[in-house]
Amino acid sequence: MDESWKEFLNSEFSKPYFKSLSNFLHAEYENKVIFPKKTQVFRAFTTDLNKVTVVILGQDPYHTPGAAHGLAFSVPDNQPIPPSLINIYKEIDNDIGRHVNKTGNLSHWQEQGVLLLNNTLTVEAHKAGSHRGKGWETFTEAVIKYLNEKRPHLVFLLWGRDARSKAGLIDKSKHLVLESPHPSPLSAHYGFFGNHHFSKTNDFLKKNGLPEIEW
Repeated sequence: MDESWKEFLNSEFSKPYFKSLSNFLHAEYENKVIFPKKTQVFRAFTTDLNKVTVVILGQDPYHTPGAAHGLAFSVPDNQPIPPSLINIYKEIDNDIGRHVNKTGNLSHWQEQGVLLLNNTLTVEAHKAGSHRGKGWETFTEAVIKYLNEKRPHLVFLLWGRDARSKAGLIDKSKHLVLESPHPSPLSAHYGFFGNHHFSKTNDFLKKNGLPEIEW
């Protein structure tokens, strides 16, 4: 984890809800197959807090072997590009002309200051949503509140019901909040396609003197 998050994370880790979550996760990792690997659960927080300009909030990690690696919507280079990310790339292509990434690894976005955060940071193999309601939502709510307070001129991309539930935590006079259905094949045609979130993000960043993202 990046040093810039240390104060915030240490504060959250010491709270009763997180101790309860930690106990739950310890038992889960001991007895079941859980994704991502323990060492990658907090990978999103290797993004320098002081460089974050965009926050993409997903739901929970991919629940198939080898896919989740701690960044929302991202997969390692050697993995097939998941359907949700295929749809994200389609929207980028339709919105701004082309996407840069050749694989499903979104580290290139992270390096530019995009925080790729899921609403829950772990999941049991082949059981989507299996770690909901265990404390992760409290943690990610605290993350959003912290970002809202500490950083200027952020863009929050809230895709899907779980992510959109966090919209009320964000000061819209200070930050840009863009909401749409999730890019999953089940919902992308109900408003994710055509949302123009990628050009809107770059327009806002440019207007505030910040570097645009190479999507």
